[in-house]
Amino acid sequence: MPIPIVNSIASWFLKKRFHQIDLFLKYPNEVQEELLMQLLYKAKDTEFGRTHGFDSIKSYQTFANRVPIASYEAYQPMIERSRLGENNIFWPQPIKWFAKSSGTTNAKSKFIPVSEDSLENCHYAASKDLLCMYLNNNENAQLFTGKSLRLGGSKELYKENGTVFGDLSAILIDNMPFWAEFSSTPSNKVSLMNNWEEKMQAIVNETIQENVTSLAGVPSWMLVLLNNVLETTGKDNLHDIWPNLEVYFHGGVSFLPYVEQYKKILPKKDFRYYEIYNASEGFFAIQDQNNSSELLLMLDYGIFYEFIPMDSYGTVNEIVIPLSQVEINTNYAVIITTNAGLWRYKIGDTIRFTSINPYRIKVSGRTKHHINVFGEELIIENAEDALKRVCKKTKSEIVDYTAAPIFMEGKEKGAHEWIIEFKTPPENIHYFNELFDNALKALNSDYEAKRYNNMTLNKPTIHIAREQLFYDWLKANDKLGGQHKIPRLSNTRDYLEALLELNR
Repeated sequence: MPIPIVNSIASWFLKKRFHQIDLFLKYPNEVQEELLMQLLYKAKDTEFGRTHGFDSIKSYQTFANRVPIASYEAYQPMIERSRLGENNIFWPQPIKWFAKSSGTTNAKSKFIPVSEDSLENCHYAASKDLLCMYLNNNENAQLFTGKSLRLGGSKELYKENGTVFGDLSAILIDNMPFWAEFSSTPSNKVSLMNNWEEKMQAIVNETIQENVTSLAGVPSWMLVLLNNVLETTGKDNLHDIWPNLEVYFHGGVSFLPYVEQYKKILPKKDFRYYEIYNASEGFFAIQDQNNSSELLLMLDYGIFYEFIPMDSYGTVNEIVIPLSQVEINTNYAVIITTNAGLWRYKIGDTIRFTSINPYRIKVSGRTKHHINVFGEELIIENAEDALKRVCKKTKSEIVDYTAAPIFMEGKEKGAHEWIIEFKTPPENIHYFNELFDNALKALNSDYEAKRYNNMTLNKPTIHIAREQLFYDWLKANDKLGGQHKIPRLSNTRDYLEALLELNR
């Protein structure tokens, strides 16, 4: 199909979709309330719906009073029954797909239900919206002159009953309409290979012959792939291989630690980066502006949102509020109710609102992915902002990192212990540590208070990791590729001790 015709079709779809987006921009709380009622009505005859009296819930407050906040552990027995072929437990549609996730704080596999509704009206709808927003903001975009290099996970068949589980990306690739493969690379066959290291080379071999115009995938694993592409071709940057490459759609982990490395291999000044916020449980937010770090919360994908202020999270005074009551610059845990049958479900992420008209957010971390042993409330956002500042000052680059507390012992003060793998190490690690400590103080007043005169916390301890330490740790734990992520911050020393042992 000629490019002008494709662009015309895209423009038509864009105008039609923007009318719907405009509706939730103008009436966000009404759209959310109506969506909740639709979800309750659809699921009223499920086992979960009957148990909680969905057919008589007429308001958000009644819903909040009747349905408890739940974690994966509470849903696991129902999900296992669903995987074994039982239907109508928490959603009226048969669940054929389960997105396998190990999470970032728990090694145990989770199997997140993916319904037909969530597949079509959430994940695929969001992919279309992402393209629409990008095209709307970049009228001269030439995405459709070439292909999108997508980096996904693998799939496996649950042989007892034929339900499919695997990385969400694999489920999405496996269910795409046949024509979508023509605009993507590598082929579905290669994309869904199980052996990660074999798949990497197969992707390189297929994609270097293509006209790639966009990239899509998790920053950490995409960087591994792109460096393999450069090594195979002997080129200095990716534009020498793919001259029409114009945008990278990324999500899954924070982009901050990788920014400078991407700029080196993608040196064009007008190259675009577009961030998304999605998970196995749903697609939540999209960057809707060029050169922005804020994401527009999408309110009509079949997901109803609630939030817990992190200063009350997990306490006897825990507060749960709907979207209409959120405030700017407060750290919230995200609670979702979805069109895959997750009801008031803790996804484990934390966000903060940068705007409430419209509702725009930044992802700030994980509810369990922080260090708060000494009352310092150090979150990933603090850590990655501080590392970015210090790397810029010391002209260093980071591949990966993790941190844990050094617990108080006798009269010894506590501290934070870091292990960092550098691509370009600083000339002086002691100077790096001093700058890092000061940056954390500047970003986090609680940390600063605990560090004052070494009152509670001593200066951080930093270990330099050997090359490929984190890759080897992931490989040893069968976590290569897909949605697997390095555990950044933890209140326990489990991850750190394992990495230090492997670093010897």
